[in-house]
Amino acid sequence: MFKLLSLFLLLHTLLFGVDNIEFYANNLTSQGSKVIADEEVFVIYKDSYLSADRAIYDKNSSVLELFGNVVILQGSSYQIMGEYVKLNLKEKKREISPFYMYSKQQQVWLSSSKTVVCKNDFNVESGLVSGCDPDNPMWEIYFSSADYNDETQWVNLYNARFHIGGVPVFYTPYFGYSLDTTRRTGLLIPTVGLSSPEGFYYEQPVYIVVGPSVDIELKPQVRTLRGQGIYGTVRFVDSANSSGSVTLGYFGEKESYYEKNLLQNRSHYGFDVNYENTKVFNNWLGWDLEGQSGLYVDAHWMNDVDYINLASSDTINNVTSNQVFSRANLFYNEEDNYYGSYFKYYLDLNPQNIDKRDSTLQKLPTLQYHHYLDAFIDQHLYYTVNMNANNYTRVEGNKGSELEVNVPVTLQTALFDEYVNVAYKAKLHGRLIDFRDQPDGNVSSDEIYESGYYGNLSHSLEGSTSLTKGYTEYSHTMGFTANYTFFGTDEKSGYYENVDANCSTDNPLYPLDCEFYTLSKVKDNVHLEFTQYILDTSGKEKIYHRLSQPINVDTVTGEDTGLGEFENELRWSITDRISFYDNTFYSFQRSEVAKTLNTIRYNDRAFNFGFSFLYENKGYRDQVHPLTRYLNTDLSYRYDKHYKYFTKYAYDLETRVKKYAEVGFLYSKRCWDFGLRYVENNRPVLLRGGITSSVYDKYIYITVIMKPLGGSDLAYRTTDTLSSQ
Repeated sequence: MFKLLSLFLLLHTLLFGVDNIEFYANNLTSQGSKVIADEEVFVIYKDSYLSADRAIYDKNSSVLELFGNVVILQGSSYQIMGEYVKLNLKEKKREISPFYMYSKQQQVWLSSSKTVVCKNDFNVESGLVSGCDPDNPMWEIYFSSADYNDETQWVNLYNARFHIGGVPVFYTPYFGYSLDTTRRTGLLIPTVGLSSPEGFYYEQPVYIVVGPSVDIELKPQVRTLRGQGIYGTVRFVDSANSSGSVTLGYFGEKESYYEKNLLQNRSHYGFDVNYENTKVFNNWLGWDLEGQSGLYVDAHWMNDVDYINLASSDTINNVTSNQVFSRANLFYNEEDNYYGSYFKYYLDLNPQNIDKRDSTLQKLPTLQYHHYLDAFIDQHLYYTVNMNANNYTRVEGNKGSELEVNVPVTLQTALFDEYVNVAYKAKLHGRLIDFRDQPDGNVSSDEIYESGYYGNLSHSLEGSTSLTKGYTEYSHTMGFTANYTFFGTDEKSGYYENVDANCSTDNPLYPLDCEFYTLSKVKDNVHLEFTQYILDTSGKEKIYHRLSQPINVDTVTGEDTGLGEFENELRWSITDRISFYDNTFYSFQRSEVAKTLNTIRYNDRAFNFGFSFLYENKGYRDQVHPLTRYLNTDLSYRYDKHYKYFTKYAYDLETRVKKYAEVGFLYSKRCWDFGLRYVENNRPVLLRGGITSSVYDKYIYITVIMKPLGGSDLAYRTTDTLSSQ
């Protein structure tokens, strides 16, 4: 021990001015300027810990050599191994052969015949890298040379050859990746695919770090038989409480593809804006408000639906429709009051309506005020106030402004030792409307668009009761509510009076006159509702059951009296693995089921199965498509911790069209995922001449993910045009 300590002090003195090291071993000898250590050698140098079978240190050259089973632990992140290590402490240069480095954070290892390290730069000779078990790796990347910087923690591989299961599958002259999660500029993993109508598909994302709170992702793409385009997204964080993104996209069709497929547009372009700020007044105006303020923006614009379809190679999850909805919400919320401003914009993508886009009615903006519930007379009298101001505008056509006020007042109490609750509610509903422009081309007279008001006072009586009883293994709760709403006074003038006869029906004779008519007339009715719950001892719901029956007893007009649609809703956890849901509406007027949705699901550690069926009979409300019959089913099976098999199927029974089908499997391990799936998907497109069509895509996806480096989907797609409308 004395000998070891003496040598340590000697080394400390000799190394002064270079870099202090701590040097321990079982056997230590000195030969001139050299110190030789044998058996369990351990060296501490800066933040590195080195161990070896043997070590030689030359004080004149400041060179430290380690032999046999050399292990270097650098900080808490990396482990380096080799048989021979040479460290020049003056020049801060290291030579390691053979070389093996393991990143604990990313669980990636790199092996080579020799590595030379100068300060923070590693220059690596031919070798391989992987994230799998070194004894039997599922994937490897071989390279002719590589370099790595310890400060940036970025690895560059040259002449990289990707092997899966020992078989070479891909070559690239360069491949780079990071050993940490720091945002940095560079190329992301590309997406490659093959489509029978569009040819070879290649998308190469480029990631650009502009600053600590701003980055850009550019996604140029090429479809060899169709055209090329680029989508770009700017993401930003402008405060601790706000962030957003802006996306711009463009795709240009080749003339041959455009003419062959009779597309509506040869160029597809658009933008998307998303922004959220949870303290907008504090951040932008510097107001120190006690309440909560917020801004939410979700805005979209495009010239047609192919802007969405071409954003990626995978159109399976794209939700497309004939109308795109954009909104911006601004609000301030305090203890007693809520103030809101909402901007809504509707963009019609139907080519048949392109000429009518300027006549689409927009709400820009809607202003809202809400006064929260106030209670008086020992919690027996309640009231609240709601006000909305709508500004209806558009480029062409009449415009208007409407103010709406709702003031419900409720008086309630409990009777019979709180077994029964009774309440009386009076609701005051008022509206004012004013028009700024005269309509053009309407069938009816222009005189209907005059300023007017609407006022209504309705009343309702309600009685309810709720009972709960506990049992050994569960508790049962039942509730019953009966509500009677009756018509009070009704006053109207101007526009509301002029269009009342036409617009209060389900099928108005002049629908254009009803654009501003959003009244729901109050009719005398009784509403009965029964609910029951069964909960187990842990509070988990086993059964939820609700019955609802409206009864129209309109004594003023005598129209549509009788039983309304009866609703039965059931949610049943049959076992811990099996659940069932049913929601059915029955029409007494038509003596048939009006709508039903049924879903059953089984879920355990191995199987996950679901089946749902939707049926709806709209009757006279939709004479073109009165019936809807649609089924969805999905099944997944986890064979073990590595293999998972899955399938999905969706079919429209009424139109006899398969909407979606999928079957595949996924093999997953710690270091890689491999999957294969076949997908069929029905999606809409817009054709020339105001024609709406649908196409049927058939995909084959091969998923390869090399953890933690990433991966991609390789896709093959064929497309068939199905129908036109």
